[in-house]
Amino acid sequence: MTILSKNSHIKFTIDQATLQGPVTRPSGRIICPECGNDLLFFEVAEEVTLTTSYVQNPDGSFTPQSDDSRILGEVKLFCAECRHDLSRFHNRFVEMLF
Repeated sequence: MTILSKNSHIKFTIDQATLQGPVTRPSGRIICPECGNDLLFFEVAEEVTLTTSYVQNPDGSFTPQSDDSRILGEVKLFCAECRHDLSRFHNRFVEMLF
């Protein structure tokens, strides 16, 4: 989209995806503005501490008993198709986890 400034004769272009950004459908589904993906997504968490408790079996092998994770850094959401950053929709994503 090309826009002319009202105060000058300067012309600049704005990418349509920049104007719209990631969107949601009326159903609440998140849609990637880059590729249209509305199915596959992934999260990346920074500064994570994972703690797993194990019990040792009589044969010497180990069986996990419980897991605990602590995220101290930022968590981002990405489109799994084109890797576009959808982090501004991360709160919506978390609300819809079941």
